[in-house]
Amino acid sequence: MTHLTDLSIVLRSLTSRLFSTTITVATVAVAVALMLVLLTMREAGRRAFDRGSGDMHLYVSADSSPLVSVLNGIFYANPPARAIPYARYQSLRATLPVDAPEGSGLEPGYAIPTQIGDSYRGLPVVATKPEFFARFKPDERAGLTFAQGRAFAKEFELVVGARAARLTGLKLGDKIALTHGAPKPGEQAHVHEQYLYEVVGILAPTGTPHDRALFSDLNSTWIIHAHDRRERSASHEHAGDEAALTVADLTDADRLITGIMLRLATRPGAAAPSSLPQVFSRLRTDATLTVASPSDQIRRLFEIVGAIDQLFIAMAAVVMLSSGIAIMLALYNSMELRRRQVAVLRVLGASRGRIFGLVLTESALLGLMGAAAGIAIAFLGARVAADVLRRSVGLVIDPTLDPRASVVIAAAAVLLAALAGIVPAVMAYRTSVAKNLRPIG
Repeated sequence: MTHLTDLSIVLRSLTSRLFSTTITVATVAVAVALMLVLLTMREAGRRAFDRGSGDMHLYVSADSSPLVSVLNGIFYANPPARAIPYARYQSLRATLPVDAPEGSGLEPGYAIPTQIGDSYRGLPVVATKPEFFARFKPDERAGLTFAQGRAFAKEFELVVGARAARLTGLKLGDKIALTHGAPKPGEQAHVHEQYLYEVVGILAPTGTPHDRALFSDLNSTWIIHAHDRRERSASHEHAGDEAALTVADLTDADRLITGIMLRLATRPGAAAPSSLPQVFSRLRTDATLTVASPSDQIRRLFEIVGAIDQLFIAMAAVVMLSSGIAIMLALYNSMELRRRQVAVLRVLGASRGRIFGLVLTESALLGLMGAAAGIAIAFLGARVAADVLRRSVGLVIDPTLDPRASVVIAAAAVLLAALAGIVPAVMAYRTSVAKNLRPIG
């Protein structure tokens, strides 16, 4: 018998038990797909979080912990609960090695203040300086660019992130009122109706959480919050009728920020300057400040969820092991019905070794088909998961499967399937020709 004849025998055996073959292949496919999607999304998620913090060296806030400050201040998980006086920011800014002295060969950094607290249709509003658009690089490789319009240049002008513009339908020239804080479902929203913002710019997509934010200048947010505080404390009956405030009406108590995005002056091509550890240590001595290295906190976050990752990967491994057992059971049960077929093949000249090889080939082929289907499912599943994350939280993840991981997992599935076929192959090997060729009945 030629190799082609052997393969045709195996394929005929598989198609004769089509339902069992389909279920077995599907079991292997699910295991392979689950393992690949978990590994792909874990690594892609880490890269996506790295993109969010961009070229920032440190993030300074008054939040409860470094991890919370990074999640709130950079990824907009929740509005920060504590504020920093703007005067404190100014004193810090004067002592930080951010500017590059002439002739130093350094690239200047930045110390960008932000104030996060208001929202629009559930999307975060970030009050900051125009320097945010000019200096901050959310992806390290490229800075922020405008798809339409420009950066804000005065009070009550608004720049909209790419995803925020898509979700809200905002366009240049639209005027909107912001909501105080981020109301929970069922809560009455307090809208700053006295002060309307005009959309003057829409950012190009960056693939980071900044795509789902709106940006205004600091003076604007200070004015509307000062108006609210003074309105609440007013004793006259028609507090809402009082005149709108201006920058001239602001006091130091009104000028608050929630974070500082910090990058030190750095030599071209270097990731960080040698002075970074000293600056980090010096800032940490101030008990009123929380200083975080975004990259370190992201690493810590993935360490925290790493145990969950390992649990899911272990579950995927159990599913793959179960698929091997399913292959063994399917072939084992089929051997009880195929003993006469095996005996006929022996009479036609097939050796015991050839019979053993046919069963192992059938088992390995089940694993190979399942692995191929699993890779296809993982390819589609990773893209669906990435699309869900992009739509729900604005986090852009590259769902490309790692070719090396795909080959290793597929090979493991085929090997496991082949091992699962050993017991049925031994049964076939030991099949008695005389006993199984007796006339039926």
